[in-house]
Amino acid sequence: MAKNGDSGHQTRSEVVLELLRLDAGSAVALVGHPIHVMMVHFPIAFVVATLGVDVIYWWSGDPFWVRAGLWAAGFAFWSGVGASLVGTAELLLVRGIRLREASWSHAVAAMTLVAIAGANWGLRLFYPAEVLPHGLALSILASVMTGFAGWHGGKLVFDHGVGILVSPKD
Repeated sequence: MAKNGDSGHQTRSEVVLELLRLDAGSAVALVGHPIHVMMVHFPIAFVVATLGVDVIYWWSGDPFWVRAGLWAAGFAFWSGVGASLVGTAELLLVRGIRLREASWSHAVAAMTLVAIAGANWGLRLFYPAEVLPHGLALSILASVMTGFAGWHGGKLVFDHGVGILVSPKD
């Protein structure tokens, strides 16, 4: 895109200039698609679903929702573990990702989220009578942490262009 007054000279966005300067592409990809980016939607959806199920159980008292919450919390935890493993591989393998402060903030928030999701699943697995109030509190905390981790992940993608391209090394 040309600036006014420039005769066809193109300017580049700060994100594109940073991508050209420092490799921040994905090193863990499947057919050119970053795996971490594909996987993170699942734990996010299951964390929010667990909160929704808890609220419905609180409102209705139907024991079906306790079982549904057990499954949702389990899927939130295990899909979070999978996404975290791939994200950790990206963090360790790509220098351009390691050098960004937001990468470490995202990693710490995501690991905290996985720990909360694991505690939430464990509570439901071993102490189903404690879903109200403890499971609900863990679901709220997990949802807040999802927002925090997601904000830092979005900052990496939209502000720094992390993970939007496959590494030029491939």
